Amino acid sequence: MDVVLSKSRLRPLLFVPLGLVVLAGVLVEVLRPVYGLPSRSGFVPFFSMSYEGNVPTFYTSALLGFTSLLLMIAAAAARRAGERFAAHWWVLAAGFAYIAVDEVFQFHEMAGTFFQLSGVLYFSWVIPAAIVVLVVGLSYVPFLRHLPRRTSLRFLVAGAIYVGGAVGMELPLGYWTEQHGSHNLGYGLIDAVEESLEMLGINLFLLWLVDHLAEKGVTLRFAAAPEAPAEPAAEAADAP
Repeated sequence: MDVVLSKSRLRPLLFVPLGLVVLAGVLVEVLRPVYGLPSRSGFVPFFSMSYEGNVPTFYTSALLGFTSLLLMIAAAAARRAGERFAAHWWVLAAGFAYIAVDEVFQFHEMAGTFFQLSGVLYFSWVIPAAIVVLVVGLSYVPFLRHLPRRTSLRFLVAGAIYVGGAVGMELPLGYWTEQHGSHNLGYGLIDAVEESLEMLGINLFLLWLVDHLAEKGVTLRFAAAPEAPAEPAAEAADAP
């Protein structure tokens, strides 16, 4: 049996789990203060988008890892075609692979330990993160202009949603955390918006990347292993 990875097949596989993860994350945040659910064990740390090493974390990390794999395929296709910007695809693939690992181990938060700020910059790692986004964005302008217009606009929209969540939503979250702490419903809901935007941005980018690969003639197909040829029947014993 062959399974072709097309946008129509991929869409429900991406957005149904996204809806379930977000719904579960918001529900546990709302039900925690209502029913006094424990914060250190049980459903809250397992489904909350404010915790690490749980269902939302590994869901997002898996999405990022799969996107990195597709970017490698795009890079290989671009190199075979002799395209000018093949290296940019490889850099994107490496970047997504790093973010997938960072999603689990939270390396980026170490950048916030070097200097302490307040207000919307309470999570001070957003400053180096914004600088990196700006530098990478400017360096990728020729790459985006090289892509078909619809593809470049789609990638920009997906990137804006992801960065708006990952970096932009850290500003109100930092202000709230400084004023009210992180163990309350307000923090959980703001963080849920942040994580939801990140997941949505990745899903859209992945979906539109599959479209781009299809336009380039790259079909992603999963085929069952061919069956081993049947052994020839043993020859009948010598006739009398």
